[in-house]
Order: sequence, then structure tokens, then C-alpha cells
Amino acid sequence: MQFVEGTHAGSTAPLARRRLQMVVCLAGLALTLSGCRLDMHVQPKYLPDWPSKFFSDGRSDRPPVPGTVAREDLRIDELMYSGTENGVLSNRFPFPITRADLERGRERYNIYCSPCHDYAGTGRGMIVQRGFPQPPSYMLPRLRQAPVGHFYQVMTNGIGAMYSYSARVSPADRWRIAAYIRVLQMSQNATVQDVPAPERERLQQASTGQTPGQAQ
Repeated sequence: MQFVEGTHAGSTAPLARRRLQMVVCLAGLALTLSGCRLDMHVQPKYLPDWPSKFFSDGRSDRPPVPGTVAREDLRIDELMYSGTENGVLSNRFPFPITRADLERGRERYNIYCSPCHDYAGTGRGMIVQRGFPQPPSYMLPRLRQAPVGHFYQVMTNGIGAMYSYSARVSPADRWRIAAYIRVLQMSQNATVQDVPAPERERLQQASTGQTPGQAQ
């Protein structure tokens, strides 16, 4: 009888043993990983808005402890967060207004304010044209003379048909919008004398078709 090399029973034993060892190792690894998952995922917990029998109000979501302040949001600056100084509406800004602030104010104004107040601030925005109550024009004398803190407070608290934007616009951006409203008011009521002298000369030359420096 002839035997083919490597086919007798003894030669398959090491291969079978190695396979068994691999299966045992994989099973052990699976049990280990599943144990970790159970530790992380199967535990006492509440999901958002789940009821609770532990607390007397039946809610699992707990309100902040009275006096809790968000990190870096302690609102002790009266002007910055209320638009007033010593309880009186202020006519100054809590930080210097730069060109970048005005650009940011214009962007926020166009997003949140222009649907009612339109891009020029005259109160004839698109939704007003479709039947929504018309807000007053920023060009009215009483609003041109109003302290800048007035516009901050209106954005914060709302007024009339306008709801509060405090949840949509940050305090700093409310001031930037108020600064841009001042720009709109000036743009509609400025005179030549309000233009800086160098720019005034350039505009006058442009209106007469002259180039800068050209003799009149």
C-alpha cells in the first residue's frame, strides 16, 4: 500500500490544534469586547425628557442651581448687557466700533432686521409688503434722537409686534446692529458738511466730471 506524503492522520493534528486555538482566542476577544460595551451602554441613566420618580416634580432634567453663571458670561457690565448706565438709557457703545464691527452689524441687520425694516431702515421690508404690521422708519426724528441703548433694548426685549432677538443675536452683535442703524440714519440724512474734507473734494470733483487735482 502506498501513502501520499502529508495525508496521514498524524500530520493534520497540528493544523487542527492551531485552528482550535484561534477559535478560542477569537471567542475570548469577543467576550472581552462585549463586556466593555455592557459597562458603557447598559447602566442606570436618564435620556432627555424622561420622567423620574426620584424628584418631586417628576422631571429627570434638572434646572440650573439658582445663581449659576455660564463660564465667561458673568453679566455685571450694565451698559453691555442692558443698554443703560445707572438705570438710564445710554447713548454710547460699550466697546469701540470699528469698520469690522459695522460690517458685522450690516451682515446681522440684513439677516434679522431687513425682512421688516428693509435694507434702508424705512420699515417697508418684504414681509410688510405682504401684510405684516409696518414698523416705524428709523428716519423718524424721535428714533434719530433716541439713545443707542434704545435699539439694544428693543432687540433684547422686543416691542409691539417685534419679538425678542436675545436668543438669536448675541449682546455684542446687538450693539453692532445698533451701530449700523446709526449708519443708516446718517446715510439718509447727511449733508455735504458731514463728509470729511478730502472725501468731500473727491465727490465734488466726481460730480463735475473732473479728476482729482484737476483745476476748476
